[in-house]
Amino acid sequence: MVDAAEMTRTPRRTSPPTWLVLALTCAGQFLVVLDVSVVNVALPSMRSGLGLSEQGLQWVVNAYAIAFAGFMLLGGRAGDLYGRKRMFLVGLGLFTLASLAGGLAQAEWQLLLARAVQGLGAAVLAPSTLTILTASVPEGAARARAIGTWTAVGAGGGAAGGLVGGLLVEALSWRWVLLINVPVGAVVLCAAAWFLTEGRAGDGRRLDLPGAVLVTAGLGTLAYGISQTEAQGWTARATLLPLLAGAALIGLFLAVEARTASPLMPLGLLRRRSVSSSNVAMFLSGSAMFCMWFFMTLYAQNVLGYTPLEAGLALVPSSLAVVLGSKLAPRLMRPVGPRNVAVLGTLIAVAGFAWQSAMTPDAAYATAILFPGILMMLGAGLAATPLASLATSGAAPQEAGLVSGLVNTSRTMGGSLGLAVLSTLAAARSAGSTTPQALTEGYALAFRVGAGVLAAGVALMWLWLPREAKPEEP
Repeated sequence: MVDAAEMTRTPRRTSPPTWLVLALTCAGQFLVVLDVSVVNVALPSMRSGLGLSEQGLQWVVNAYAIAFAGFMLLGGRAGDLYGRKRMFLVGLGLFTLASLAGGLAQAEWQLLLARAVQGLGAAVLAPSTLTILTASVPEGAARARAIGTWTAVGAGGGAAGGLVGGLLVEALSWRWVLLINVPVGAVVLCAAAWFLTEGRAGDGRRLDLPGAVLVTAGLGTLAYGISQTEAQGWTARATLLPLLAGAALIGLFLAVEARTASPLMPLGLLRRRSVSSSNVAMFLSGSAMFCMWFFMTLYAQNVLGYTPLEAGLALVPSSLAVVLGSKLAPRLMRPVGPRNVAVLGTLIAVAGFAWQSAMTPDAAYATAILFPGILMMLGAGLAATPLASLATSGAAPQEAGLVSGLVNTSRTMGGSLGLAVLSTLAAARSAGSTTPQALTEGYALAFRVGAGVLAAGVALMWLWLPREAKPEEP
């Protein structure tokens, strides 16, 4: 009887216009990505306000990133099985409530717990934004443009973190770095609940909870081990034990997935060239691109003497460049092909990283930040859209949420690993010295290694990515 009633009601709900779906999904993605970086400039104020320890200060960032990356596959699969709109609302609701709790936190543990719940909400929300969008826009040029806008907004959220954080901290307080999400999240939540229509591609299977627990624990443990490298070093027990435990959990996850009847991640999916190649390319790209903002901000403040707000303003042209690249990519994909656009964008980014690696302690803004930053982020924008398009086109409709989760997981885990490795290399080069010359040498080494990683990504994309974004048979 319930099913019949639902069938009679469904035709009365008309599909929302594409622009509204695009606006709502992009707003959700913007909030998710913004909170990866927005707290960075607020960390000193958080430390003085709540008396955070050094470990606690580190985990203000890590709690969000680890929960975000670790629960991403679960979030994507849950959207397939239980409804994309429902998971969008659940994820955004968790994210908004956790932002409120974090902004009102009176103790270190309250802030860290709120950041972890924020990451969990983001992991549920992020895959749904892309799957709702792709389900609402027909495949082809229109979908490529929509994905380009989604990518640009997401990239812009990450790029704007420093500027938004600097403005909020200087004008209000560190608490508004988190509280600003509450009114925005509430508006988007109400609009999504009213206008979005439900959609799912699942077949009634139960969620693979053992697989979800194992992959989340494995990725979280690996990410924890990675986060320890900068403070403890790669050979310390505090680093090696979680890395080994995480690797063991991931191995156990793969063994379970090979045997279960309804796996969270069908291993056959990774045998599809477009899915596997795009995700490896996204991992490599994220490992370098995520670090660009981190090191550029440190260089601007610690070497050139910029304030947090000045550092954010200095990177505004780079933020615009990534948006421009993301909007240009769909137009270039039609005549040139997605693989070639991804390669072109990554080559431009390599040039920017190489230029940035020549930084000096007394360089001018134009040559030290402006032009190399524009090249790096223009290339990032050009590359991200075709990679996301190739990845999603290679999956069956019922696996769209999982593939979206894989794309986001690859980029986020790549960024976490890349930041840990490059931070360790930079710290080793500066040898504990805080002089502008020593810090510059460390940051320059990080950009040189980043250029090498991206160059390897260019070779991988050229040899492995498919030429066109075409669906593949399972």
